[in-house]
Amino acid sequence: MDAKSSHIPPSKKTRSGFQSPGEHFVGLSADKVADLIGAATDIALIVEDGIVKDVALADKTLISNGYGDAWLGKAWIDTVTVESRPKIEALLNGETSDMGWRQVNHISKSSLDVPVKYTTVPVDGKDRFIALGRDLSDLSQLQQKLINAHQDLERDYSRMRMAEGRYRLLFNTSSEAILVVNAQDWTIEEANSAAETLTDHIRLNLVGQPISSLFKSASTGRLNTLIASAASQGMSSDTDLTLSSGRQVELSASAFTENDQKRVILRLSDNRIQPSGDRATRTLDKMVDHLPDGLVIADADQRILMINGTFAQMSQLASTQEATGTPLKTYLGRSSTDINVLYSTLKKNGIVRNFATVSRDRFGSEEKVEISAVTAPTQTGTLYAFSVRSVSRRLAPSPGLDEQLPSSTTELTELVGRVPLKEIVNESSVLIERLCIEAALKISDNNRASAAEMLGLSRQGLYSKLKRVGLDASD
Repeated sequence: MDAKSSHIPPSKKTRSGFQSPGEHFVGLSADKVADLIGAATDIALIVEDGIVKDVALADKTLISNGYGDAWLGKAWIDTVTVESRPKIEALLNGETSDMGWRQVNHISKSSLDVPVKYTTVPVDGKDRFIALGRDLSDLSQLQQKLINAHQDLERDYSRMRMAEGRYRLLFNTSSEAILVVNAQDWTIEEANSAAETLTDHIRLNLVGQPISSLFKSASTGRLNTLIASAASQGMSSDTDLTLSSGRQVELSASAFTENDQKRVILRLSDNRIQPSGDRATRTLDKMVDHLPDGLVIADADQRILMINGTFAQMSQLASTQEATGTPLKTYLGRSSTDINVLYSTLKKNGIVRNFATVSRDRFGSEEKVEISAVTAPTQTGTLYAFSVRSVSRRLAPSPGLDEQLPSSTTELTELVGRVPLKEIVNESSVLIERLCIEAALKISDNNRASAAEMLGLSRQGLYSKLKRVGLDASD
């Protein structure tokens, strides 16, 4: 090709080109020119009278989408989507955008169309030219990711705004006086309307003030202990303090972390206006929390609703709220069978006494316990209360198995010298199997399917063992 034919007419020239192409590119062969074009673009087409005569592709992924040889002899306009056809017509007529390129979408074998940006260079006549294309798939994917990320941010922001609105509504309409205190400098960060009324302070005057300024100096020591205990342990027990106005209040505290800073929520209750029934309930709650036995309340789905402080200590939990919503079998029972047996017995009898099983702490350590349980019907459904007592430190062993074991052991030792060791071992294994099967049947309330699961046997295997050890194996 000569220098004149390789230039776009001046009226359509939209980009800077070489100043002396005829001097620098003289002697280039057709193969070299084709290599240059193929290396400089993702797609290069030779188009004549609107028909694709030849194709060069620089990316193998374009070939997998059905490009390349499949276009040969095909109208260029038929390779693009409907909305891109006017742009191809404009390129065929020598029209380009202000930037010299037009973006079209090619029909792909996959579900997504492939965007390509084209410009054209006339070759030896008006109806023959080279179409140079750049694949915009990567850019399109980045744009889509950006849009998705922006939408996710918008949704998260909307959820945060709604959560903030609900929090503000609950905070300010609560009948209980609430203060939020910074655990580092012990200044008040937030106060609700009830706190204004109880402390006789305007809310704007409360924010930023030291919490100690609301109480008499005689109560400062107990106040400091309360906040320090809540900040280190997550919550603290209730404490009676005196406000600067002389009003007696009951103060409770719990801690939370926000933006890597610990804060303490203080709840204030006026002892003078607190109904006697409420005080009795709070006193009962304190007594239940300090019972020597663990207490667990669960719903019909075997999920924990609340525990007392003793059970939290048995389970190595930092607070009683940590177990809320977790399955009961996480902390109680040798297996899920134990819990199922407990629930079935409770549904049948309404009460269970001294059910032997184990409890687990959050680190997986087990401890032998006895469980007594009772049902508590409510308006929303039946609740189940479990009293958990540790028996691992008892000096006297469980009577059920050990009453038989000493006599049987004596009988076995008396056989030494009269019976071969092999037969003694066989007798011992039968004895152990019998004791284990009897224990499993006792724990499962004679439910043989549950007993088989506890022993790791099939139901038929359990029947075979029952016959072998001389127990009744009939249904």
